[in-house]
Amino acid sequence: MELPVYNMAGEQVSTYELPASIFEANINRDLMHQALVRQLANERLGTHKAKTRSEVNRSTAKVYRQKGTGRARHGSRKAPIFVGGGKAHGPQPRKYTKDMPRKMRRAALCSALSVKADLGDIVLVDKISMDVPKTKVIAGMLGTLTNGESTLLLLADRNETVEKSANNLPDVKTLRANYLNIRDLLGYNKIVMPLSALDVVSSFLEQDVVDEWVDADDETVEE
Repeated sequence: MELPVYNMAGEQVSTYELPASIFEANINRDLMHQALVRQLANERLGTHKAKTRSEVNRSTAKVYRQKGTGRARHGSRKAPIFVGGGKAHGPQPRKYTKDMPRKMRRAALCSALSVKADLGDIVLVDKISMDVPKTKVIAGMLGTLTNGESTLLLLADRNETVEKSANNLPDVKTLRANYLNIRDLLGYNKIVMPLSALDVVSSFLEQDVVDEWVDADDETVEE
């Protein structure tokens, strides 16, 4: 697949042939969903906690006498049926982490990139260079290239000037290419990347591309 390459002014300066193994891979929606669920689950802290009746700090005295009141027998205000008592079957600290083989995660990224490329949502820029942080410059560039749609701006490495310039734009996120992930790929309408960032993406995806994980019927195939 061949895409035009633009400069920061939005003018086409050349074309670039995308690697077919990454941007024309078979699309496996189930695999992308599995990778997304895994990433969201691994972000959960799992620190939720409700006190049981043994952990509530309340009086241990018997509520009222055992017989003669006509009421049910109770021995503690810590029981879950009382206001201020313990919580029955409440949440306890736990881990939500999920495992997923690296080859499957990389195959999910290739599927997502292929979807974006097929929809024309990948925009290539020859380079992004700025002397000082200037939000207006980045806003103007992205407005021309993406028509104001939400944008994931990939960078080859740390670039504080560009990152600071994009921080004030509500629908724009800067991300280093080696941190590319399925949530950000699917969460933004457009992917803008300079050619240097594309090289980084290609370098770590091409070495792990495995067609056996993705077949034409959108089903995961186990080895």
